[in-house]
Amino acid sequence: MTDEKFKFWQKWLTYANVLTLIVGLLVAFAGNSIFFELHNTYTKAVFFEGQEFTGDILRFKNWLFEIIGGTIVGFHLLMIMISENAFKKKERWAYQALWSGLIAWFLIDSSISVYYGAIHNLVLINLVALFLIGLPLIMTRNVFKV
Repeated sequence: MTDEKFKFWQKWLTYANVLTLIVGLLVAFAGNSIFFELHNTYTKAVFFEGQEFTGDILRFKNWLFEIIGGTIVGFHLLMIMISENAFKKKERWAYQALWSGLIAWFLIDSSISVYYGAIHNLVLINLVALFLIGLPLIMTRNVFKV
């Protein structure tokens, strides 16, 4: 792989994580906005028979979204730092760490989503993030001799 192609995929990796970090901020601070209308609609259908969130349930949902959003921000900030430093320097551990974190999150989150019937979370969130972040890792695998 040429240095120019590697740089393209390395920047893709960084920018995909920046985008996901922004989504985390939106989850934390705008979880009831138009950005999550579809996700919230499906959540109501799966867990509340399509009924609107009541006051206490909405407060609980907001708290969960806010702490999940903070976790998303922290996770993807770490991935950005790895991408912009060790991954950029083609250090093999960085490649392995990025895959390990991504796969661990995806398998746990997706399995729990499927178990509870929240397939919308798998489709709207997890598969999109897996594609955006996994693609540059797949495309650069030969650089890391994996």
